[in-house]
Amino acid sequence: MLKSLHLGRYVKKREDLRRVAGFLGAIGFEPVASEPHRSITLAAPAGLISFNVLTKEYPPEFQERLQDVHRLLVIEVTNPDTIFEVAQQERFEVLNDSVSATTGERSFSLVLPGEIILTVRGVAPESLAALEGKLDASGKRFALVVARFNAFITDRLLAGALTALRQTGARNQDLEVMRVPGAFEIPSAARMLAESKKYDAIICIGCLLRGDTAHYDVIVNEVTRGIGQSAQETGVPHAFGVLTCDTLEQAIDRAGLKMGNKGYEAALAAVEMASLQKEARGTASGRPKIVKAKAKHPMRKAKAGKAKPAQREKR
Repeated sequence: MLKSLHLGRYVKKREDLRRVAGFLGAIGFEPVASEPHRSITLAAPAGLISFNVLTKEYPPEFQERLQDVHRLLVIEVTNPDTIFEVAQQERFEVLNDSVSATTGERSFSLVLPGEIILTVRGVAPESLAALEGKLDASGKRFALVVARFNAFITDRLLAGALTALRQTGARNQDLEVMRVPGAFEIPSAARMLAESKKYDAIICIGCLLRGDTAHYDVIVNEVTRGIGQSAQETGVPHAFGVLTCDTLEQAIDRAGLKMGNKGYEAALAAVEMASLQKEARGTASGRPKIVKAKAKHPMRKAKAGKAKPAQREKR
């Protein structure tokens, strides 16, 4: 009786073997056996044998390549779009990319090293509508906590953050900058501002450079933990714009040169999260509330007289 299905394919170069094995492993094949630099055996969740009629609907070039059946492999995947993106990164040639009008199944063929034709088939999963924030800062207030230590870097990050906020609609009167001695003081200042409930988001800006002692690691951990804890406990979004770099050159690159401006990016994240929080609260408030009526005790009589006004809640 049948035990397994094993299809063998050959390539001429070890580099081609590495590329094919790497690609197939990236899309879900599991290695079961290998001999370094010589061969690798991969397993799929299921094995099938298909028989098809070669009709004229296939392009002539594709039909010609299909004549050699020893070069053909067919796989069925859960999301062909993802496989296509991986194939593009590897720069594999794509043949006959089409989508069925009736079933919605996408089918395309890849030319792998060794002239292997891999046909990929599957139906992309339906995407659900996602709740997302908008890059719209109009009508919102933002606080920026900036460390004075390494000011030649943090001032550039601050400038980038202010640019992002103004470009997305924030007004100067809705922005407040608080300066603290160093990065270690950022979490406490951010929490103080968040607890005031005056701001829709807090942007934390600082710069830490690795030195010769463990001081850097201690400060980085505390700053990261403190900012995250402040955001979680106050419910106000905090954007992390604190650079943690090994060298000054790395910090300069991330303050407006080769790697962009991380202050600018942090401000955009703050705007989006502030908008998302507003959207999420609006969605939640739109849901019908279930109010349970309190049962009255049958022996309890209503007290006569005027009810006392409710005390105002202290905030």
